[in-house]
This record gives sequence, C-alpha cells and structure tokens, in this order.
Amino acid sequence: MKKNLAAIFFVLTGVLMASVDIQARTTLKDAFKKDFLVGAALNQAEFTDQNTNAVMLIKAQFNAISPENVLKWESIQPRRFGFNFGPADRYVAFGQKNGMFIVGHTLVWHNQTPDWVFQDDKGNRTVERKRYLVDRETLLQRMRYHIFKIVGRYKDKIGGWDVVNEALDDDGTLRQSKWEKIIGDDYILKAYQFAHEADPKAQLYYNDYSLENPAKRAGAIALIKKLQAAGIPIAGVGLQGHYKMDWPTPAALNETIKAFSKLGVKVMITELDMDILPPATHSQAAEVSMNVALRAELNPYTNGLPASVEQAEAQRYADLFKVFVANSNSITRVTFWGVTDADSWLNNWPVKGRMAYPLLFDRNCRPKPAFNAVIQDARPGK
Repeated sequence: MKKNLAAIFFVLTGVLMASVDIQARTTLKDAFKKDFLVGAALNQAEFTDQNTNAVMLIKAQFNAISPENVLKWESIQPRRFGFNFGPADRYVAFGQKNGMFIVGHTLVWHNQTPDWVFQDDKGNRTVERKRYLVDRETLLQRMRYHIFKIVGRYKDKIGGWDVVNEALDDDGTLRQSKWEKIIGDDYILKAYQFAHEADPKAQLYYNDYSLENPAKRAGAIALIKKLQAAGIPIAGVGLQGHYKMDWPTPAALNETIKAFSKLGVKVMITELDMDILPPATHSQAAEVSMNVALRAELNPYTNGLPASVEQAEAQRYADLFKVFVANSNSITRVTFWGVTDADSWLNNWPVKGRMAYPLLFDRNCRPKPAFNAVIQDARPGK
C-alpha cells in the first residue's frame, strides 16, 4: 500500500511540476509579442479540452490557432448536402473563449476532398475522352456553395482563410489537380472571389510548401501577381515551414520572405516543424500522399533523442527564428503544426509508426532545449 501511495504521489508531483513549468517560464506569445503571433495547429482532443495538459500548454504559450483537419472538405462536408459543423464549431469557440486569432484551413485543396465533389450526379468519376464527367459549371457551383456555407457560418469569427492550398507543382507550374482539369486555371481566382464575397473582412491567404525553392517561389510570385491584377485582396502568403535540419538555409528563407514582402503581402510561417529523422525519400516536398515502408534505419530514436541531436535541433530552431525576427515587419504569424511531439503528423508521414521529435515540446508537454533556444537566442543581445 505504501508503495502504491508513493507511486501516486510521484505521478501527481510530476504533473504538478509540469504544470508549474508550463506557466512559470517566459512564454512564446510573450517573447514575440512585439514581432508576430505565435500559433499552433490543434487536433480535436485539444480544442474539446480532452487533452488537459496540452490545453494548459496551448493557453499559456499561443495566441493563434489553426485547425489540423476539422475545416478540410472531407471533414466538414463529407456528403453533398451533409455538413458536419460540430467539431469546427468547437474549434472556433475554443479560439474565441481564449482570445486567440483564429485561422481557417483550408477551402480548396487537391487532398482530403471527397470523391463526390468531382463526380456527376450518378456518382461516376471515370475519364471519358480525357474529360471528367462532372462539368465546369457544376464544379464551380459546388465550390461556391461550399465556400459560402463555411466562410459565411464563421464570418467575423475566423480572421483569415487559407483559401487555396498547394496549387503549384515543384517546378512552379500549376498542379494538374481535378480542380484545374475540370474548371481550368481560373479555379483559383474563383475560389478567392467566392471567399471574399462570403466575408469581405476576412484575410485571404495562399498556402504552400517548398516555396523556399527558387522555381516554386517564382511560380507563387506569378500567381500572387495574377490575383492582384484581377483585384483580389490577397493579404498574405503562407510558407508551410516543413523544414529539415539542412534545408532551407537561413539565407534562402530570408530571400523568400523578402521576395513575397515586395509584392505588398504579409508572410506567415504556417505549419512549422523540424524533421530530424533520416530522410525516407529524396524529395523535399510535403505531399501528404507519400507513403514509405517502415525500416529500422528510418526510426533510430525509439528510446528518445541523444543530447547531441537535441542540441542540434535547438540550434537549428534558433537560427530560423533569428530570420523570423529580422523580418518581423513582414511576418504576422508563426504557427507550429502541432503542439507536442506526440501530436505531429511526422510520426506517420511519410513512414507510419516512426518516433518523430519535430516541435518545441516533448510528449509530456515539457519544453525541449529547442524551446529555450528559441526564447533566448532568437533575438541577438536579448
């Protein structure tokens, strides 16, 4: 009995100390309050208050939130006339209750969009004479209906929308998605027009990965200029920030931020994490459809990170944040894609079942060396 009581006391003491630790140290949102918002992508267990330790951490550290999945098409409109607003309503209510800037992610994307969107009324989705059986006007109507329904519901609540996500290939050309094939190149323009009509006050963003690569960056710059020429009030570009230990270089990141800033739009780091595991592919892309078989050499840290790797990750994060702070006149938000290492999509992408360590907080909600490095080293002389 004494052993059991001692064990319970040890666990409760650990939880209490973790809680004190979360609240006592300088927070991310306070450290960068003069520079930019600091956000996190939330899963359903977090914005419904089920994961109580993570919720405490979110409230203490962040002043902006993004939804990991609940506003994506397959989640909120899985059937043509069937909407699932419950989880999204909870997400928005969480942000409102805690005084956070609320981001909507995402309205038009080639992934996580149900098949029915591109099918005709009979459910066909085969290609006939190189044309999808659903026609341009039908797909435009479905896009408009979806955007007006979602954006209209959260008008004056969600402050900014990732209207179109990942519309470019790595070479900077338009991705040959079903949206592009059926509607044409102007599907992007239409999406922004619909979103602006649905909520004229909401900020409209374009969001993509690997924009630090010159070819893709050039394609995104051309896309933003085209939208601006058409009178679209695009407010910002989201650099997803799925970074590696050796990519991008701070110089390339700095160049990218300045290139978009010259267009008169703000820049956001929207899905920041650090992949420190051995590369599973030669690609730098963050294409969610990638799937690589698990091998032991791709999952080397099943018992935790060696101190040397933790310190290397910390230095890498500090170097990135130095760039962010140096460009704080252009950057409005830095959002991590997840709250703790336990939440990260990198545990299952592109290799399912790996132990990933990409964020500033470990699986027990404790700050890692990277957290301290970001707080202490990001601003020279502070």
